[in-house]
Amino acid sequence: MNGHKEGHGRQDGPGGGTAREVPTRLRQAGHRVGRLTPGPHNAITDVPGVLVGHTTLRDDAAGLYSGVTAIVPEGLGQWPTLPAALHVANGYGKFVGATQLAELGELETPVLLTSTLSAFRAADALLTWVLDRAETPPTSVNPVVGEINDSWLSARRPRPLTEAHVLAALDSAAAGPVTQGSVGGGTGACALGFKGGIGTASRLVGPINTPTEANCSAEDGPAARPVTVGALVQANMGGELRVGERTVTPESAGVPRAGQRTENGSCVVVLALDFPCPPHQLTRIAARGALALGRVGANYSHGSGDYGLAFSATGSHAPRTLSPAELDAVFEGVRESVEEAVIDALLTAGTVRTPGGRAAHGLPLSAVIP
Repeated sequence: MNGHKEGHGRQDGPGGGTAREVPTRLRQAGHRVGRLTPGPHNAITDVPGVLVGHTTLRDDAAGLYSGVTAIVPEGLGQWPTLPAALHVANGYGKFVGATQLAELGELETPVLLTSTLSAFRAADALLTWVLDRAETPPTSVNPVVGEINDSWLSARRPRPLTEAHVLAALDSAAAGPVTQGSVGGGTGACALGFKGGIGTASRLVGPINTPTEANCSAEDGPAARPVTVGALVQANMGGELRVGERTVTPESAGVPRAGQRTENGSCVVVLALDFPCPPHQLTRIAARGALALGRVGANYSHGSGDYGLAFSATGSHAPRTLSPAELDAVFEGVRESVEEAVIDALLTAGTVRTPGGRAAHGLPLSAVIP
């Protein structure tokens, strides 16, 4: 079992065998999704103050594929809460903290992503992490934890996560490049018939008039600037992968199909923005995150909990309502980021073979780029 921090590298197959192809992000192969420009790392960490950490639990001999991914907004150290919103495309899931997040439009803890039956241990560990850092012990904390059902690959030990694993992911969270594929909360994921996992992307949109500490009180109002939309996806859903105008199936890629035949799964999309936005518009932005899964072929089946969470990484006492044109620009950034994040999750996932004989193959680059 390994605790992974940020980094890159080839994903090896179980038992020391290597994957058929070296995992490569779509843009590293010279291709792109959409027209907008990504941030420097093409990751949710391109939004200033957003950190990501993973703890990966992988034991091929024991058939264990699980873990936790932590999304840590540094702004929570400056403001008690951040503007946030949740959209539920399909509520067949165990999204801890969902009702208060939706009701109040506030995020007051980092966001964790893990396996279904580990969600509650993760929430308790997150509470410990928050309380250890509080100057005054709060009387109420709303931990936020999303989850996926990864039991098709990791059925032998359904609750492997401990407090130490969660704290390691939180404490190792960092800016910069984000490790993708079969890591953290995506270690046991399967998506669209392939090995799924964690994917991330970002887009620069605008310019948009945004208040900042420097200009929010200026007489001429907020200044126009490009803004960043970042997405991180825990991809674990059923359906048929669509890349542009093409449908890519495991059969057409020459690999066996992975995942639940009953189309159970779940997928969580987390969106971060680098400008203050009111919760009612964040709700609409979060919805576009969940809906963007349909662009890559998600089928939103009965047994799949599909969620979009959006938050502003900067707190502000004066969030500005975006104009319709500005909101459309953010929507476009969300669509492109989520679509590319899902494709990259599959491309970087590598291949997993369980002791029981199941195999989940990462998406071969050659199937996407003939």
